[in-house]
Amino acid sequence: MRFRYSAQEDGTLVKKAVVYTSDEHGIDAAFVDTDAVLIIKRLRQAGYEGYIVGGAVRDLILKLKPKDFDIVSNATPSQIRKLFHNSRIIGQRFRLVHVTLSNKIFEVCTFRSLKEGSTGNVFGTIEEDVLRRDFTINALFYEPIDELIVDYVDGLRDIQEKRIRPIIPLATIFQEDPVRMIRAVKYSVLTDFKLPAQLKQKIQQQAALLATVSASRRTEELFKIIHSSSAGEIVDKLNSLDLYIYLQHSAALLMQERADFRTRYLSTLSNIAAEEPGADLAALVRDYLNDTTDWHNDEDETYKSVFHAARHFILPMSPPRVNLDKAVRLIFKEHGIIIEQACYSDCLRQSTEKPVFNRQRHRPHH
Repeated sequence: MRFRYSAQEDGTLVKKAVVYTSDEHGIDAAFVDTDAVLIIKRLRQAGYEGYIVGGAVRDLILKLKPKDFDIVSNATPSQIRKLFHNSRIIGQRFRLVHVTLSNKIFEVCTFRSLKEGSTGNVFGTIEEDVLRRDFTINALFYEPIDELIVDYVDGLRDIQEKRIRPIIPLATIFQEDPVRMIRAVKYSVLTDFKLPAQLKQKIQQQAALLATVSASRRTEELFKIIHSSSAGEIVDKLNSLDLYIYLQHSAALLMQERADFRTRYLSTLSNIAAEEPGADLAALVRDYLNDTTDWHNDEDETYKSVFHAARHFILPMSPPRVNLDKAVRLIFKEHGIIIEQACYSDCLRQSTEKPVFNRQRHRPHH
């Protein structure tokens, strides 16, 4: 175990972080993405710092396979862009860089400052950047060249003790960004860590703050959940803390009113066939549509009415219509009804006339 120090204005040194070696943190370097390591090597060769940060470090410690490897550095976006020809700067308020290697996109971000609070957009130092992060388990910096973890917030100890502890004070953490409530629940399920009583109480008290978050951000968070390996369990926990009603209002109400719907809906979310186009959105509406649609009533039940019922049911989510179209046609197909894609624009016409479909019946496959 080593320590990292910083000098105060009077020149005295103050211990700021614990530095753990590979023997102490236990990360197997074989599970670290080699392209992420290559990016950090290039940053270091150019004289900059570079670390893998966030959920990837947490998952590596827990012996889980990370979905993404985010990287943070003291290099500015323009400096990072010059180092990687296969990169582009994105963002308007706070710029970061997407580096593409081996058909994978790595997000490389510059340390952020605390000058504008934990949601500001000013470049800063690693010591400031760590204090902007939501929970200690996501605030570890892993340097894969020397296989070191730099820990400013006792995050490694929290992981070892299966504890989710906020970095930002409870008084402000959710007021500054209500989406952190969703993430706290998600982390709890994915890591099998318990939410401390005070944290859970604060979430229940401030759940309504999620109503102030844009529909696009809530949609993004819900897609992250349904693409995770524990979608049903996460949704169930969100619903128990009165959070899911702000992600999918109608489904949350039905789960509270009908135990049978809750059981089927959570099971559907837990068994999404990711390879099927539209399967993610289909999982959110399938059980509702199955309960409310007469699939064999050709005269009265039209694709247009089902499409609009699905669109209303997933509010406040507002995915692209073409994506919802794929989901609805997938559900029709499961009932032995083929909806030709060519009818899509006709089905969405704002008209009092009934749209006409070319539908072919076939026997469902079991």
